[in-house]
Amino acid sequence: MISELKALFEYYEKEKGIDRAKMVDALQSALLAASKRSIGPARELRIEIDPDKGSIRAFAKLLVVETVTNPFEEMSLKNAIRLRKDAQLGEEVDVEVTPKDFGRIAAQTAKQTWMQRLREVEKANLYEEFKDRTGDVVSGTVRRFDKSDVVVDLGKFDGTMPSRERVPTEEYTAGERMRFYVKAVEKTTSRGPEIILSRSHPNFVRRLFEFEVSEIADRSVEIVSIAREAGYRTKVAVNSSDEKMDPVGACVGFKGQRVKNIVRELNNEKVDIIRWNPDVAEFAKEALKPIKILSISVDEPSKQVRLTVAEEDLSKAIGRKGQNARLTSRLIGYDLVIERDERAEQIFEGHMGETVKQIVDTFSVSTDVARKLVDNGMTELAAFADITEDDLAGMLDGDAATARQIAEKAGSFHASAPANKEETASAS
Repeated sequence: MISELKALFEYYEKEKGIDRAKMVDALQSALLAASKRSIGPARELRIEIDPDKGSIRAFAKLLVVETVTNPFEEMSLKNAIRLRKDAQLGEEVDVEVTPKDFGRIAAQTAKQTWMQRLREVEKANLYEEFKDRTGDVVSGTVRRFDKSDVVVDLGKFDGTMPSRERVPTEEYTAGERMRFYVKAVEKTTSRGPEIILSRSHPNFVRRLFEFEVSEIADRSVEIVSIAREAGYRTKVAVNSSDEKMDPVGACVGFKGQRVKNIVRELNNEKVDIIRWNPDVAEFAKEALKPIKILSISVDEPSKQVRLTVAEEDLSKAIGRKGQNARLTSRLIGYDLVIERDERAEQIFEGHMGETVKQIVDTFSVSTDVARKLVDNGMTELAAFADITEDDLAGMLDGDAATARQIAEKAGSFHASAPANKEETASAS
C-alpha cells in the first residue's frame, strides 16, 4: 500500500500537475470519513500521511479521566501516564488508533472519494492555468467528437470547440493537430471549468497576424478592424503611425510569404488586407477596390454610406450572396447601400429620345415606328443612307409601305445634303 500511494502521488504530481500537498489534504479528508467504520467514533480523530514514505496513521485526542465511561472519547489516568509521564486529569492526550489493516481497508474505502477530490483539484488547476489565457492561440490534437462538438487534447487538459465555433468549410479528423483560439474559460457547476475553443472567431485571424507579422507584435502596425466570414473571406484593416511604413506591405511580406502562411493556416480562406483611413468615404473606397466608385456620401447620424457604381461593377461590389458588401459594412462600421449609377442610362435615354424625334420629323412617321427603328439600332440619321427597303420592312414587322416611304425620303434627304453643305459653306 505504501508503494502504491507513493506511485499515485508521483503520477498525479507529474502528469496532472496537482500539488502534492493538495493531494495529501484530499486523501486525509477522504480517509477521515471512511475510518469511522474501522476505528469507530473516536474523539477528534485525525489522519496523518507522510507523502514521501506513503505511510498512513490515525490519531484520536482522548480526555484523561478517573473513571472511563466512553472509551471512544476518554482514557484512564493510568493509561495516559504510560503514553506521557506528565499526563494529568482533565488533559487531552494524542493516542494512535491505527488498525493493523487500516492502510489497505481504509484506502480502498476512501478511493472513490479521494479520486473525486483529485478531480476537483485538477479542475481547479485547469481554471487557474487557463483563466488568464482567454484570447490566446493554443495547439491541440483532435481527440473525439461529442455530437457536433470537437473535443481537443491540449496536453494536460481537454478543450471543447462547439459546433458554432467550427469553420463550415473545414473537416476535422481524430489525431489531426491544429491551432485554436481560446474564446473563453467557463466555470460551470456541474462539469467544472470548461475551455471553449474556436477556429471561426475573427480574433483568431488577428492573433495569427500578430504571430506572423513582427511589426504588429511590436505595435508599429495596428490592426484597426476585422470582418470575417469563416472559411470564405476575411477583410483586415491595418494602419501605421509611421508615415514611412507601408502597413499593407508589412502584412503581405516579401513575395507574399507572411499572408500565405496565414492563409495556409486558415485552409485557403481568402484574406484581403486594406489600408485604414480615418475618412469613412476613403476607407470604404479602399475596402471595395478594385471596384470604381462613381459617387459616395456618408450620413454620420444614421451611420450609413451610400455609393453608386457602374452597371458592370454592381454584382462585384455586392459580392456573392451579398458577402463583399456585408464584410465591408462590418469593417468600416457603417451600413452600406450600393446602387447602380443611372446617369449614363439617363443620358442614353435622352439621346435616344432626341433620335426618335428626329426620325419622326424627317420621315413623317409615328413615334411607335421611330422607336422600333431605334430599338433595331437606327440611332443616327446617317445610318438610313445604307439601309435597304427590305431591311427597314423587317425592322417594322413587314410594314412594306412605311419602309418604302422612309427609304424614298432617306434617298432624297441624302441627295440634297451635299448641296446644302455647299450653300452653308458659301454663306459663311
